[in-house]
Amino acid sequence: MKQLKLNVSTRQGKGRGASRRDRASGKVPAILYGKNSEPVQVTVATTEFRRLVKSIGGSASIIEVQRPDGRPTLSFIREIQRNPITDEFVHIDLHEVSENEKMSVVVTVHAIGESTGVKNEAGVLEVVSHQIHIRCLPKDLPEFIEVDVTELAVGHTIHISELKPIPGVEFLDHPKQPVISCVEPAKEEEVVATAAAVAVEGAVPAEGAAAPGAEGAAAAPAAGAAGDKKGAPAAAGAAGAAPAAGAKKAPAAAGKK
Repeated sequence: MKQLKLNVSTRQGKGRGASRRDRASGKVPAILYGKNSEPVQVTVATTEFRRLVKSIGGSASIIEVQRPDGRPTLSFIREIQRNPITDEFVHIDLHEVSENEKMSVVVTVHAIGESTGVKNEAGVLEVVSHQIHIRCLPKDLPEFIEVDVTELAVGHTIHISELKPIPGVEFLDHPKQPVISCVEPAKEEEVVATAAAVAVEGAVPAEGAAAPGAEGAAAAPAAGAAGDKKGAPAAAGAAGAAPAAGAKKAPAAAGKK
């Protein structure tokens, strides 16, 4: 069990205005409450609490708090509220516990070992329950619930009832609740590119569409071909084309009045 210390101060003022002033001065509003004591409004130095959270690192930990009346007490963090935009601490709930009384907490699951399904069957390890509810005395609180997945094959699941017993710890979740599974890798949708290519190649062109390979066939005379010296008529379809920019208008055809 990881046990840490946290200093708190009596909170001055109540309400949102007081909370904003606390946060502006580098303190986080908090409440310390328990089954056998009256709730106490306190503040925690932001820098100290940030170091505490870093030390906890996601593990279950008991924190020794010095109450404003000078009496030390044990507690754990029940909830941390954060600003969804800045991620700054907004409020902290500290739950006081008795050294000789069992408490109910949630503890994070840690998979240990290499699954045979992952190693030999190309399976994928899937943590179904990231946290587990337990009951124990503060002294028996485990930092994590370690689950050995070494023998876990593809298609198999470890349930709450199959977890290794921990002295002094009672699992509160349903015995058949899945904790970790080894599943087959997701099959990607196969796209048959060859068949698509054949379908396109053998498709009949739409009416009026140019045949494949005919692009640009009539765009220009073959390389090296000479133009008609006596002014041969233009290629079919070019008669109605607009003259190039700046070109002089051609004289009217002979015989026209």
